[in-house]
Amino acid sequence: MSLKAINAYKKGTLKQDIINADPHKLTLMLMQGALDKLAYAKGCIERNDLKGRAEHVSKATAIFINLRDTLDLEVGGEFSENLYSLYNYFIEKLSSLSSENGVDIISEVSELFHPIKTAWAQIPEEAKRQAYAQANA
Repeated sequence: MSLKAINAYKKGTLKQDIINADPHKLTLMLMQGALDKLAYAKGCIERNDLKGRAEHVSKATAIFINLRDTLDLEVGGEFSENLYSLYNYFIEKLSSLSSENGVDIISEVSELFHPIKTAWAQIPEEAKRQAYAQANA
């Protein structure tokens, strides 16, 4: 199978996953996407691919902006405020990325973000149902 056909299949599968996903799953997909883009950017730095690095860092930053801007600070209280600040920190760190510190910054952001994604993935189904019911009430 050609690479073009494989990529088309992946895009079609991703679109279907997005269509069928609940808000929790969409957030999880975004979180994984941010980690993936950071890993790709790190690889680009190691290969001295500046264009690729910029593209992947830009996409990771856009995901963090989206995650930050969708937080409900009124409902989430202090927890949401802390998460908002952490997302801002990620955005600022990625914006300050240079050739000399790129791998270190990407590693730091990835290491700080990975536990958040892991915790999100472990939210019990019952808690998700309660949250959706409360949001739709």
